[in-house]
Amino acid sequence: AEIAGVSIGSLYQYFPNKDAMIVALHRRHAQQMHAVMTAALEGSRHGSLRASLGTLARALLAAHLVEPALHQVLERQFSFFDEPKDLAGPYAVVTARVRALLEQHRDELVPQDLDLATYMVLRTLEALVHAAVLEPPPGVSLAALEGSITDVLVRYLAGRTPR
Repeated sequence: AEIAGVSIGSLYQYFPNKDAMIVALHRRHAQQMHAVMTAALEGSRHGSLRASLGTLARALLAAHLVEPALHQVLERQFSFFDEPKDLAGPYAVVTARVRALLEQHRDELVPQDLDLATYMVLRTLEALVHAAVLEPPPGVSLAALEGSITDVLVRYLAGRTPR
């Protein structure tokens, strides 16, 4: 309330309680992250497997760096307010993009079950990006992290050294 320059009473005109405010912050932050990811992914549909996965890692890193202080608080102190992955909303769009990417490169992939591979790519990306943003290794650049995350994904999907 203080940062927004309004009284606490004014906030409670719009939100019934503190939990509702936190849920609203989570939603707004998720929408901001999705907008950044969508913008970063535009035009990346026709690259190599490695280039496409690199773009995906870069997009997710960029999305997680939107309002990093807010992201840290929401993930560390209020992660239980995260809404389930919406199978009809923004998460579904990203899932479909990853699934289409895998289909496009099917002949290069070791995993045959592309639905499972899509799940593994998304969960691996989410875990590694969260760690990179919330607890970055000292002295390692975002570009180096992006490259290593991409290497992990290429090794899983293609079963080979990525370079």
